[in-house]
Amino acid sequence: MQRLNLNEIFAKNIIYLRTKNNFTQLELAEKLNYSDKAVSRWERGEAIPDAKVLVAMSEIFGVTIDNMLKKEIKEKHIRPKINIRNFNNITGISFIGVWTAALLTFIILWIYGNPLWLVFVYALPVSLIVLLVFNAVYGRTLSRFFIVSLLVWSILAAVYLTAVYFSVYSWWPIFLLGIPAQIIVGLSFRIR
Repeated sequence: MQRLNLNEIFAKNIIYLRTKNNFTQLELAEKLNYSDKAVSRWERGEAIPDAKVLVAMSEIFGVTIDNMLKKEIKEKHIRPKINIRNFNNITGISFIGVWTAALLTFIILWIYGNPLWLVFVYALPVSLIVLLVFNAVYGRTLSRFFIVSLLVWSILAAVYLTAVYFSVYSWWPIFLLGIPAQIIVGLSFRIR
């Protein structure tokens, strides 16, 4: 049995992934900012692209680079593609849903004679938790740091404003907890 060399393995896999994703050579080349002739050379096994292009391909096809260079692509290694528009729509619907629930709660309390504006104060941390969950599911790490930071400060603000609402004014030092909390958040996002 003749062993396939790395170029042939990659060629076979790139053809499989490209056709599975319904891309022409030209469409793939445009996504990579390369010519369709380069894609054709890769598919004929004449060359393998550099590491930067391999990373871009792995993101386009939702597979690991390692998997693109193996003899057989295992279907379990193929990550589902994330449609960014769907991600934004689902996130937006969920975010607006939280604020709609807060508004509904406020209206019901208003009807019964006790409009509690704190409902909106607590809607902020809840909506940030929703954003954090969706960002974690869809793998957006950069925005997670900002969401977690806002979450920490919004929770502290909610506790403080609740104390003010109930006429307990000596709670301002609670914001001092935000300093070590922010340091912890910053350090935790540096862990690899």
